[in-house]
Amino acid sequence: MDSPNAARNGALLAAVATLAVGSSFTAGSVLSHYPVLGGQALRYGAAALLLGALAARRGGRPLRTLRGLTAREWARLAVLAATGMVGFNAAVLAAERHAEPAVPGVVVGCAPLVLAVLGPLLAGRRPSARLAAAGALVAGGAAVVQGLGRTDTAGLLLSLLALAGEVAFALVAVPLLGVLGPVLTSAAACAAAAGEAGLSAAVLDGGAALRVPTAAEAAALAWYTLPVTVLAFCCWYTAVQRLGAERAGLFSGLVPVAAALSAPLAGAGVLGPAQLAGTGLVSAGVLLGSLTERQRPVRRQTVVVLTSRSSRSASTGTSCTETASNRSRGR
Repeated sequence: MDSPNAARNGALLAAVATLAVGSSFTAGSVLSHYPVLGGQALRYGAAALLLGALAARRGGRPLRTLRGLTAREWARLAVLAATGMVGFNAAVLAAERHAEPAVPGVVVGCAPLVLAVLGPLLAGRRPSARLAAAGALVAGGAAVVQGLGRTDTAGLLLSLLALAGEVAFALVAVPLLGVLGPVLTSAAACAAAAGEAGLSAAVLDGGAALRVPTAAEAAALAWYTLPVTVLAFCCWYTAVQRLGAERAGLFSGLVPVAAALSAPLAGAGVLGPAQLAGTGLVSAGVLLGSLTERQRPVRRQTVVVLTSRSSRSASTGTSCTETASNRSRGR
């Protein structure tokens, strides 16, 4: 079992990661006209270099460790980057063309419930009824914070793909954490995502894939690189390792809460009764989940099979027109 201190530290790290992502929606608005794939390639590439340097500074030999990965583990890294990072962003942005931004935000907000059920099943354990109830509370609270919206069938399907990416960001990484640790997993995933985003940008956008950012755009890219990627990814994967994916996943409900609380400070929304009520539901869900039996730490032999994550950033009902796009840019 995890010690009480490890559980508390894991909860704190999960909260820091999701709050960092949720509070970054103002940077997303600054990048609304910057090439999406090119921006992702820059962000993830810079983050990979910083995280790699951090892994080396911690006394490890990251290159030797990476060379020792099996073909299956390299494939898992590629899938993690493609689904939980680059693919997640693409799905959310595509969903916005068919639905109001709140729709993918609400659908992706169901991730805590999915993780509470799917995580244990894939690890060969029976889901906890209390964790499932906690996940439902968090998902419901996130929906209340963000509000609902209109969509067509394509928008709903694309939103479900984004949900799959959100779930993949946690579950696909679980076996890698026992091999690489949180920092090197984050570095390798960012390097893979940078390559995938760069290749996609070159194919789809050609010469328009990159341009020199304005001062404001450069500052926003730096924000996404440092606190939203380097800090949040390390904190998130450390929390997943200590708490398990299903318990750490409950804290993803804090993303729209953080966006709701920070929106008035940026003059981008008003904190109303719905946001306060949703925050209460999310808090109740996280508290209920924290009362469950502590899970074992991630082991190398843990096997997770994915059929389908910020740091991803999400906005809220306080500014529904930005909900999904800001969530996509957060990861």
